[in-house]
Amino acid sequence: MTRRLTRRASLAGAAVLPSVVLLSRGLRAQSGSSGWKPSQGVRIVVPAAPGGTTDIVARLLAAHLQAAWGQSCVVDNKSGAGGVIGSTEVAKATADGHTALMGNIGPQSIAYSLYRNMPYRPDSLIGVSKVITAPNVLLVHPSVPAKTVPEFVAWLRAQNGTASYASSGTGQSPHLSGAWFLQLTGTKAEHVPYRGAAPALNDLVAGITQFFFDNLTTSIEFMRAGKLRALGLTSAQANPLTPEVPPIAGTMAELKPFDVSTWFGVFLPAGAPRPVVDAYNEEIKLWLRAEATRERFRTMAGFPAYSTPEQFKDLVDAQVALWKGVIDKEGLKMDVN
Repeated sequence: MTRRLTRRASLAGAAVLPSVVLLSRGLRAQSGSSGWKPSQGVRIVVPAAPGGTTDIVARLLAAHLQAAWGQSCVVDNKSGAGGVIGSTEVAKATADGHTALMGNIGPQSIAYSLYRNMPYRPDSLIGVSKVITAPNVLLVHPSVPAKTVPEFVAWLRAQNGTASYASSGTGQSPHLSGAWFLQLTGTKAEHVPYRGAAPALNDLVAGITQFFFDNLTTSIEFMRAGKLRALGLTSAQANPLTPEVPPIAGTMAELKPFDVSTWFGVFLPAGAPRPVVDAYNEEIKLWLRAEATRERFRTMAGFPAYSTPEQFKDLVDAQVALWKGVIDKEGLKMDVN
């Protein structure tokens, strides 16, 4: 479904525009422009449904690019197969800079090892820059007696595999966060996949499942209302919105490697000329420096995460290797339908 930046969509990014415009005037002259600008409208493919983090971030970036380049910027939602359908469309698009992808940890790292029949490979896309990172959070139903991660691990061991954990879908970041946690601690639990975070949260609140590694953005209100208890963050860094919730990696020796930050970033089709990649990268840097962007990300419990194309490639390569190990050990294999 294609959605143009009409009045409604423009309002969604309006908070970022005033600061971006002022900042751009002061910084664009210093940024070493690549010299490339689009000659027609730009399309940013979002491989997810409207309303989620990928979609929100893409619309904010689209508002900035439209103002910076003077061309229309269309956000095109192409959901399905955990983000693979939308990513495939960009991988096959003309590499002239007029089609970009707002990718994320799922279709750009996890999917390569999860699916048997992947229609694209890592080298089918060029990473431009990471944009935002956000942690998942370990949530438990109030009936679970644990108040800390070590207490929770002890409780899991006592349940001997009878406890169950929710996820927003098999092979997604919340599922694999749980799988890796169980692998590192040598514990067992039954995985119960749902079609999205909302139904998973509802059943967790109802006590049908006992725990869930959810995105902090969607679960924070349940935590504040006392409906769910947060034991730890999946990221190695604390989050200022939840200073009372510690990073899981610091709670037990066996969990020291545990660092899962859901990330989102911009990709172009392989073969995009370097001046095109650089032009996108420069605008992303300006956009992420804007205080309005940073404030919007804070409300989403996320962190701005600019990177050079080379740094972004290194991250993606490391993430592909990390999740391959987790997926292979879990014995997960699926088909793209």
